[in-house]
Amino acid sequence: MCSEKERLALLKFKGSIKDTSGMLSSWVGNDCCRWERIQCDSLTGTVQSLQLGGDHYLVFNEVNSSLAELKHLKYLDLSGNYFHGSRIPEFIGSFKQLSYLDLSRSNLSLSFNFVNLINMIPSLSELHLSLCGLDKTFLSSAHFNITMLSNIQHLDLSWNSIEGIFPSVFSNMSSLRVLHLSGNMLHSSVPIMPNLLQLHLSSNRFKNIEDFGIWRRCHLKHLSAVRNPLGIEMIDSLQNFSECSRYALESLNLSLSLNGTIPEALGRLTNLRVLKISDSSLTGPMPKTLGRLRYLKMLDLSNNKLWGPIPASLGRLRYLKELDLFSNLLNGTIPVSIGQLAKLRSLHISNNSLEGVVFEAHFGNLLMLKSLDASSNTKLTFNFSHEWIPPFQLEDLDLSSCNISNGFPQWLRNQRKLWWLVLSNASISGPLPTWLRKMPVIFCTAKLLLANNIFNESIPRSLCRRTDLDFLDLSKNRLTGKFPKCLENLQGLGTMMVSSNLLSGVIPRYIGLNLSSLQWLKLNDNKFFGELPRELGNLRDLTVLDVGDNELFGSIPHWIGEKLTNLNVLRLHRNNFSGEIPKSLCKMLELQILDIAYNNLRGIIPHCLRELNRMVKGPGNFIYNGFPDSNENVIQIMKGVEREYTTILDIFFNIDLSSNKLVGEIPVEITALSMLVGLNLSNNHLSGNIPENIGNMTKLESLDFSNNELTGMIPPSMAALTFLSHLNLSHNNLSGRIPTGHQLQTLIDDPSIYGGNRDLCGPPLTNN
Repeated sequence: MCSEKERLALLKFKGSIKDTSGMLSSWVGNDCCRWERIQCDSLTGTVQSLQLGGDHYLVFNEVNSSLAELKHLKYLDLSGNYFHGSRIPEFIGSFKQLSYLDLSRSNLSLSFNFVNLINMIPSLSELHLSLCGLDKTFLSSAHFNITMLSNIQHLDLSWNSIEGIFPSVFSNMSSLRVLHLSGNMLHSSVPIMPNLLQLHLSSNRFKNIEDFGIWRRCHLKHLSAVRNPLGIEMIDSLQNFSECSRYALESLNLSLSLNGTIPEALGRLTNLRVLKISDSSLTGPMPKTLGRLRYLKMLDLSNNKLWGPIPASLGRLRYLKELDLFSNLLNGTIPVSIGQLAKLRSLHISNNSLEGVVFEAHFGNLLMLKSLDASSNTKLTFNFSHEWIPPFQLEDLDLSSCNISNGFPQWLRNQRKLWWLVLSNASISGPLPTWLRKMPVIFCTAKLLLANNIFNESIPRSLCRRTDLDFLDLSKNRLTGKFPKCLENLQGLGTMMVSSNLLSGVIPRYIGLNLSSLQWLKLNDNKFFGELPRELGNLRDLTVLDVGDNELFGSIPHWIGEKLTNLNVLRLHRNNFSGEIPKSLCKMLELQILDIAYNNLRGIIPHCLRELNRMVKGPGNFIYNGFPDSNENVIQIMKGVEREYTTILDIFFNIDLSSNKLVGEIPVEITALSMLVGLNLSNNHLSGNIPENIGNMTKLESLDFSNNELTGMIPPSMAALTFLSHLNLSHNNLSGRIPTGHQLQTLIDDPSIYGGNRDLCGPPLTNN
């Protein structure tokens, strides 16, 4: 039970500030020790900890000094609060037992009384001043009484504006154990601080690896210097080792900084537990001396330009849990010694040039392996016997763009925790195994990517048992037959892609009735026939609907525009749809791609297309998972060529109404769609003039109005389309002189784009 005096002091403080987030809403009742953000001594009931920082914040005007009554306070967190121009409250100096103070994310640059307050608290051992707008004058000897800072053990000055030479004040703080200076503008040599255990120097302006003095810091345990513009590589030098008989360093992170080769000398840091030098410009081979780091638990050298083989010496790192070597230029075979890493949990070696055959021996003793990614090593072959039972239970596996022998891996049937399986583009042939149903249901979303293989026969009913599936990609195989009805059991499915197979029959109604979580539905490039089932209108979260390149017929349903209002992509390309373009499509405010080309559509182009809001205002929240080797793409004909769009889908905008039987004029309203990159209205029966303000569509790269019945002159504003690289106005009834200048001059070498217009004249045509 807290004292009445302290309870009243806290309530008085609460009344003096603006608690806009309700952080202190629990401060009611008689026992303040039960209030949130307060901790009391279990014996005396005195308040010892006050935690008023975090994501919520308080607005301080003139801060009430009532908190000075908390005489036994040891922990005070006021981070992220707004002091409204007032100085830091002076009563902080009265907390004579305070050991922890956090004033991060507060503007202290104008609070000159702050240093005096700190000097009044000799008990302080941990001080956080991150994101406080401090500069190097704050650290001058005129401000700090070094003797009063002698007890500080943990100091955080990260993400301020401290620039230039490393402040000398830290060298005199003999008790300092942890120093955070990341996110400043320091660029000089860092002095040796013998008692320092942790040093954080990320996101500064250091240019020389020697400034960190790695080889002279015998007792330092943690060094993080991520994202520094180091221009000189880390070199081996005997003079670097003269001061330390052994090194205490346990964690070294130089990611996004280092270049050159990895020095053999790193093998001297035998106490390392973590070594991270990812996303840098490392070249050359991996040194064999890495095998000396016998206590290493994590090795991350990913996203570099390392070449050569994986050293067999890594097999000696018996404590290693994570090995990340992906996205390099590594070649050669995988050493069998990797199979001796009994504690290894994740092995990521994707996106290299590894080769040879991987056998059971490579995984012989990997008892703890949970994650394996060897994808995008096109010369690497996995050859396991049908009888092999692995010693591990994987949670995720990606062998896409490798080679898998002996058909679908039989050893997977014993994996009882697998939730992510990617075997796309792995040259697997034969039917999908019926035992997929025996892989147990687990309590998290599961991914199954088997695209780009040679699977044949029908979709096995066993797949219907995988009710945990969230992502299913069977695209680009040779699957035949109809959808099994039992797929309606996959009610958690968010993505279903079965494009580019030989599937037939009508599109099942149950997709709209039971699979209500779908966001991506790709059924394109099959042999589906019939009309689009009305039940698909229930898929209110659907963002991509692609049923192109099938044999569907009937009218484009009105319900598509009325119910599927979250669609980003509607692709009905190359079917047998007839009738008019429904005006309800104009209600699809999120639409970025509208492709209804190569059908039998008649009537006019709706003037209401200008209401397609996303094509006017730009990108929204396009849902793209970006899984490697999945068919999470949309096929579009751009610049006369069929292309697959993937990672840029969120910024790609296109309308393709070509190869139909549309009539009437090109609506002027369509020129309001200023985000369009492509517009194709070719091969119709459109008449009238090209809209004069076509030049307003400033992002157009591809424009095709060919094979229509357009008349009049080419608008001069077309020359303002500065990104236009593909233009086709051929085979119309256009007349007059072709505009010149600006972007149109870059297309002057191809007269065919204006051909078939008898009354056009001027370059590049010979008729002047």
